[in-house]
Formats: sequence, structure tokens, C-alpha cells
Amino acid sequence: MSEEQSFDEMLDNSFKTIHSGEVVEGTVLDVKPDVAYLNIGYKSDGTLTREEYSNDNADLTTKLNVGDKLEVKILKVNDSEGQVTVTYKRLAQEKGNKRIEDAFLNGEVLKAVVSQVLKGGMTVLVEDTRVFIPASLVSDVYEKDLTKYEGKEIEFRISEFNPKRRRIIGDRKSLIVERKKEAAKELFSRIQIGDVVEGTVKNVTDFGAFVDLGGADGLLHISEMSWGRVENPHKNFQNGDQLTVMIKDIKDDKIALSLKFPDENPWIQAANTFAIGSIVRGRVARMTDFGAFVELLPGVDALLHVSQISRNHVDKPSDVLSVGQEIEAKVVDFNAEDKKISLSMKVLENEPAPEPQAEPVFTDSEDSEEQN
Repeated sequence: MSEEQSFDEMLDNSFKTIHSGEVVEGTVLDVKPDVAYLNIGYKSDGTLTREEYSNDNADLTTKLNVGDKLEVKILKVNDSEGQVTVTYKRLAQEKGNKRIEDAFLNGEVLKAVVSQVLKGGMTVLVEDTRVFIPASLVSDVYEKDLTKYEGKEIEFRISEFNPKRRRIIGDRKSLIVERKKEAAKELFSRIQIGDVVEGTVKNVTDFGAFVDLGGADGLLHISEMSWGRVENPHKNFQNGDQLTVMIKDIKDDKIALSLKFPDENPWIQAANTFAIGSIVRGRVARMTDFGAFVELLPGVDALLHVSQISRNHVDKPSDVLSVGQEIEAKVVDFNAEDKKISLSMKVLENEPAPEPQAEPVFTDSEDSEEQN
């Protein structure tokens, strides 16, 4: 008997002593859907349930394989029953909490994949510790649909860390704002009026388009979209369009843009093309009571005064002309300095034929007198 006890004691002494709360390394011996058994160097194997492996309650056979090594924490030692309960999840959370706490204290930027999108925000996992990012802190602009972030890696900072209340808050918005300020500062330091730069259309409105220049947005006003007339910016531009634009003006943090490049100014050759006496064709662009404006080229309009429409009397241009109508006219005046051209249609009309004079009618008495 004493020999058996001695042998048992020797066997017990061959195993290390473990205590609750201790962290040990284990090797997976067997895996079932809801439990895994680990060799932890103790006389009893460690029992790891699926609840103590992760929060997602996954089938352990899809997560672990025999021979895998992983660190676990001893939850409970019950020598009388020969059981040792271990946890992987809680150890990972402790490591995650420590990682997050360090990042919180140091203002470190973290990276993590969005694991879940909720009604009021989304969550990411930092070493198995959940961080909640409220919808208001996801971006510097309102985000109606957060599902586009699911499964994607994002950067953020920890703005609040209180693990006891299970309140760990992430902030992506401040990071975006900070980086935009830095990018804007860099952009304004290198651009000047007259520069030609690349940009991406960010938003189109009735009065123009906002173009992202990579650090700040510039406004491309409807009047600067073309040398010609633009009626509706939505028909000419779409979000995401790549543009080459000119810096027209910089005032404080506002940038005015233009697509009216000076070397493409149609008025440069207008003096030769539309010299006085030239016969031209154009399209009626708009009308007023005093005349019609005729587009000769995109950006070059001429005035056809109501008095020059026809040799016949015309009360108002809309009586005989319509917007979009093609007409032929003669240039009767050209003012390059004021960019004004005057046209006439009536000078191209033929002079009206003189009215024929009636033959004289003689009476019988006149005839007799003439004969006498």
C-alpha cells in the first residue's frame, strides 16, 4: 500500500501545480462542437466550453483542431471530480482591455474590422474585446447607411474607456476631421490663383458643383462650367467625375474653380470669324422684348435687335422667332472690348419691288381734245 501511495505521490509530483486565475498554455487533445479538451500539463485535462471560447457561440470543430496550442486562463480546479475549467474568451478580453487601455491613454490610432452594424452605430473587435462606435462618431458627415462598413477595416481612436461599465467607445470622426485639416493646410500652402489641378466631383447642385481637390472642396459655379451656356449642372456632371479645373480665386478657406481656360476663350478668334459684313449662322438662345440673343459659338452671343429682324414691322421677337431656331444674319457691328456683336436679318432681305403705276384712263372728250 505504501508503495502504491508512493507511486501516486510520485505521479502527482510529476505534474505542475495550478491555481485559479493562472494563465497556462494548452494543447488541444479532442474537439467536439460544444467542448474541447486541452493538455495543460496537469493531472487533469482542461475543459474549454464553447461559451468560454468566444461570444459568438460557434461550433468549436470549426475553430479548433487537435494539436492546436493556445493560452487559456484557469477558471476553476476541482480535484475531487478531476475537472479543470478553463477560458480562452476571458483571457482574450483581458488582453484586449489592456491593449485598448494603452491606446486610450496614448491617443493611439487603432485598426480593426467592423464586426457588426447596429441601429445606432457599429462594433469592432480589438483582440476579442468589443468597441462600440456610435453613428455620430463614424464620420464627419451624416451616414444614413452604415452597412457599407461591415467587414471592412477602419481606423479609429478610443474616446471613452470604462470596462467596469462595459462602456468602450471608439471615435472615427475626430480622426477624419483632424486628417482633413492637415490635408487642407497642405493644399492651401501649395495652390495659387491660375493653377490647373485635378479634382473629383463630390456634389452637384442647381448653382454649381463642389469638387474635392484632395484636402478641401472648391466650388465650380454654373457660370464657370463652360464658355457656353449651361442650363442644368446635373445634366453635365455627376458625382465621381474626374475634372481638370483652374483655380480662379482663393478667399480664406474658400476656393473658386473654373473650366473656362483663357486659351480656349472663343472671343480670341471672334474678331476674324465674325467681322463686320460677315454672313453668319446661329441659334436663337433666348429672347427679350427688345431683341433675340443668338449663339454663334459656345460663349459667343450676338444681339439681333427687334428692329433688325425684318423689313416688315415686328412687335416682339417671339412673334416670328423661337428659341432653338437656326437663323442666318449679317454682322453689322462688332465691339471686341465689350464683347458685343450686333446682327441684322433684314439687310439680307431683298428690297421690296416698287409698286407698279396705274395706266392713265382717258375719257371720250379728252380723246377728242387730244386729237384736235
